[in-house]
Amino acid sequence: MRQFLLLIFSFFILNLFGQDYAKNVNPFIGTGGHGHTFPGATVPHGMVQLSPDTRIDGSWDGCSGYYYDDKVIYGFSHTHLNGTGVSDFGDIMLMPTMGNPSFDNKIYSSTFSHKNEKASAGFYSVKLDKDNIDVRLTSSARVGFQEYTFNKNGQANIILDLNHRDKLLEGEVRIIDDKTVEILRRSEAWARNQYVYARLEFNVPMKINLAKANETKSDKLYRGTELALSFSKQVKKSEKILVKVSLSPTDYDGAKLNMSEIKGWDFNKTKLAAEKLWNTELSKIQITSEDKDKLAIFYTALYHTMIQPNIAQDLDGKYRGRDNQIHTAEGFDYYSVFSLWDTFRAAHPLYTLIDKKRTSDYINTFIKQFEQGGRLPVWELASNETDCMIGYHSVSVIADAMKDGIKGFDYEKAFEASKSSAMRDVLGLKAYKENGFISVDDDSESVSKTLEYAYDDWCIAQMAQILNKKEDYAYFMKRSQNWKNLFNYKTGFIQPKKNGGWLKNFDPKEVTNNYTEANGWQYNFFVPQDIPGMIEAFGGKEKFEAKLDEMFNSESKTTGREQADVTGLIGQYAHGNEPSHHMAYLYNYIGKPEKTEEKVKFILDNFYKNSPDGLIGNEDCGQMSAWYVLSSIGLYKVTPGSDAWQTTKPYFNNIKIKIDGKKAENISEVISSLNNFSKKSEVKNDYPQIITVPIIEAESKSFQDKMKIEISSQNSDDVIYYEVLDPDNSNENFKIYSQPFNIDKTSTIKSYIKNKTGESNIISAKFYKKPSNCSISIKSEFNPQYSAGGADALIDGIYGDENWKKGEWQGYQSQDFEAIIDLKQTKKITEISADFLQDSRSWIMMPTKIDYYVSNNNKEFFLIKSITTDIDPKHNDVLTKKYTAEIFPTEARYVKIKAYNFGKLPEWHQGFGGDAFIFIDEIEVK
Repeated sequence: MRQFLLLIFSFFILNLFGQDYAKNVNPFIGTGGHGHTFPGATVPHGMVQLSPDTRIDGSWDGCSGYYYDDKVIYGFSHTHLNGTGVSDFGDIMLMPTMGNPSFDNKIYSSTFSHKNEKASAGFYSVKLDKDNIDVRLTSSARVGFQEYTFNKNGQANIILDLNHRDKLLEGEVRIIDDKTVEILRRSEAWARNQYVYARLEFNVPMKINLAKANETKSDKLYRGTELALSFSKQVKKSEKILVKVSLSPTDYDGAKLNMSEIKGWDFNKTKLAAEKLWNTELSKIQITSEDKDKLAIFYTALYHTMIQPNIAQDLDGKYRGRDNQIHTAEGFDYYSVFSLWDTFRAAHPLYTLIDKKRTSDYINTFIKQFEQGGRLPVWELASNETDCMIGYHSVSVIADAMKDGIKGFDYEKAFEASKSSAMRDVLGLKAYKENGFISVDDDSESVSKTLEYAYDDWCIAQMAQILNKKEDYAYFMKRSQNWKNLFNYKTGFIQPKKNGGWLKNFDPKEVTNNYTEANGWQYNFFVPQDIPGMIEAFGGKEKFEAKLDEMFNSESKTTGREQADVTGLIGQYAHGNEPSHHMAYLYNYIGKPEKTEEKVKFILDNFYKNSPDGLIGNEDCGQMSAWYVLSSIGLYKVTPGSDAWQTTKPYFNNIKIKIDGKKAENISEVISSLNNFSKKSEVKNDYPQIITVPIIEAESKSFQDKMKIEISSQNSDDVIYYEVLDPDNSNENFKIYSQPFNIDKTSTIKSYIKNKTGESNIISAKFYKKPSNCSISIKSEFNPQYSAGGADALIDGIYGDENWKKGEWQGYQSQDFEAIIDLKQTKKITEISADFLQDSRSWIMMPTKIDYYVSNNNKEFFLIKSITTDIDPKHNDVLTKKYTAEIFPTEARYVKIKAYNFGKLPEWHQGFGGDAFIFIDEIEVK
């Protein structure tokens, strides 16, 4: 009989949905390893992601709130992030318990076993071992639905803990009646000011049997930054309590309205509705395979691409804008959670292909965020700009949609927003516009920013061309070539520059702050906007192929800073992080598609599995999975913003795709249609080539007596012009460079190149004459990543600023700092000072104490001042402070400074148990 009922149910499902694609989804993929996914219940692009939380410490592998190796569940919260590298969300957490209630999460939490845990598209269930409670979860777009079955008699409690996970800035709980509660949770984490309003409804009356609040107006109103309540009821064995929680970003009325998405208390009906939504979305790409693991990997990947971006408006269209005001979306749906540095590469091209209406909605959201917040989103989260990652990759999404002919948004407004975002003077853009590249001196991640800005500028140029804005087209096409200013023709690498010349001791395997989560190899081929130009720069197709081969065949080991994101190595190719994602397809451009096919198949075979550790790196809001989806159907867009798709052999034999809700077509027909569209819309890009800037070389940035300066060009027919500005010569007087020259004063060198086709940007380099002839002996050992150029950097008169990633500070980890300065002769000393930096979130803490000593023989030192630092270690902003010892005039030749390391990071810190850094820069003796 049971088997008969199952057959009837399966027949019902198939008739209701057509083919059941949702059955192939395994939400546990990526919950282990470094995937950072969550297994809970959600619907496509829903506001609610109702999932268990096994991590409350904000740890890296707990970013989603759940980690497969954990054994304890703390509760079930209604918002989660899919595969990010920073922790947030976990809002409106509920936890069922029995007996005496407690707000200690070590007490109300429960162990669980994976054998009693299930997850599928739109559904999650688990047994809580501690009190033998069965939990089932499902959801609609804006409402989470929980069912608790209490398997023994006694007092049942449902804990609402608003202090769960991130910092509670403002909490409020209103008791409407014994079945209805309204909640405000305003919190701070990655998003600095996140608003979540919620309406909680029980199916049975509940009593408050315990409360914690800073402020209690009555038994109907609780407020504060410490806020938790317990709701109780006496239950009999097998009795169920059902709970619905609706979310709103706007207000209580919005949460009340959104609750209407789920009428009544039929859990199974809601679960079936969620599955139907998933089948509708998943049916956009239809594959068949006898291999169930491959089906699970594919449809889970497609599922992961559809968890976000998330709807962020109420049913009546109201949303919280980037200005923190309430607005109403008219003619489009407003979304949130845009991990654009990741998703512009494959996830958004996938949406452009199979989800054109939402793509239009995303761009309308971008435009509203520009109008209400002053710029396009970079990494937007819950109406907050996190400024995480680099570039202004909204423009990639916009350009790709415009090239595809997607309607429903204002092309002129989208262009205006794109141009405005590119003309700002932040994050290295000022130097990028003036010099044609970003150097180490200008900003951190200088190479990656230069390359990604150049690609984004090309995208803006494509918009300008579509809109017939000729001047804008020419301007941004010129900027799109700025990658050439960092290409070293001698080494065949796109390299960092410092103070006008190449950064010394370049190692392409070294992960440094000159790149974004990568090294020189992993950014060496990021010129998607000009692949023919890149091939030519490498010396033609054969040399380009050899360079690609060298990357894939190198030792699979990086040097430099440990970067957890750099995983899935094939040589120096890193599939676990986004900068490498297009590289296997570059062989197509040199007539070697068999090598693309080989590399793509290897990645599909080895880096995606049907298991909790089935993702080789962070999911990153669907990007890792989007690569799989597109590559497995034989498509990939190397250059979003163009209409050209790269193809390779499909991974599956039978593939159909629905476009714009039309009848599913075979992949061969889709590819043919895409190729025809590309040919029809092909526009010739006529634009002048830039003249690359000169290279100003010297031994170092500072010198004692004099310094030799050399200036060179990468082209033999260039004429180099230069000038020297110093305290005795401040008049601009460019002359032709013919040979190296010396400087003996602090000087600024300016230079540019002229040839028969035009002129380059003018660049400058500043060289400093040291303020004294003293020397320094450092007794500690600085971290090689934070050397600032060597010991003399601490006495060269060059001051580091708050952007420590530019490399001007020396860093010492898990040790005290100690150094001795030799003044070369006995001098009268009245003041000693040293500059220190704190960036608590990066493990850089002020020293706890600084001792200053003097000596005449470099053996016997006398303590003349001890300073206890006064910066709160919990202070989150980056700051610098000069600690000065003003002393009675004292004669001495040697000065010793000792700064005491903060030590192990405390429990409140995200890096609990790790070793703190001391960052020090200039030491001065007067």
